[in-house]
This record gives sequence, C-alpha cells and structure tokens, in this order.
Amino acid sequence: MNSEHQSLMPNTTKQEDITTAGQRRVNLIWEATQAAIAVLVTIAFLYCETQRIDSTAVKMGFALIIGFYFSRTNHSAIGGIGFKPSQKYEGR
Repeated sequence: MNSEHQSLMPNTTKQEDITTAGQRRVNLIWEATQAAIAVLVTIAFLYCETQRIDSTAVKMGFALIIGFYFSRTNHSAIGGIGFKPSQKYEGR
C-alpha cells in the first residue's frame, strides 16, 4: 500500500470532535433554511408573474435572493472551522 494514501492518526480531542459536529449540524440547518426560503420566494415570484399580480415585496425579495446568491465570492471555498488546505485564488 502506498504511504501517501494512508489515513493520518487523529489529532483532535473528543470535545473538539463534538464541537465540530455541532457546528456542521448548525451549518446544515442554516443551508436548508436558506434553500427553502429561496425556493418559496422564487415560487411566489413566478406565481405573481404568471397571474399578473403586482407585488413589489415579492419582486424585491426575489431580486435580493438572486443578488445575494450571485454576489457570493467563491462557492468552491471550504468554509467552517479547522484546517483548510491552501487554495489558489481564481477570482469570480
């Protein structure tokens, strides 16, 4: 077996593992919440457009969601806590 493909020994404590797992759980909840809001606002926007309902709030909400999504600088970046391998900046 090639040594570069072997797993490394763990170097974290049990408490660090629990903390990291909790943070991952919160991140998953937050991402799911964002996705649900985005889908619901998009459906509301499409409904208003197809039914010719003039709703400034729905239009502004949709524009904000799309604007914030596309303004995220690096979707491929590794988020969260802990070690992150060095990544070459590739711009937007």
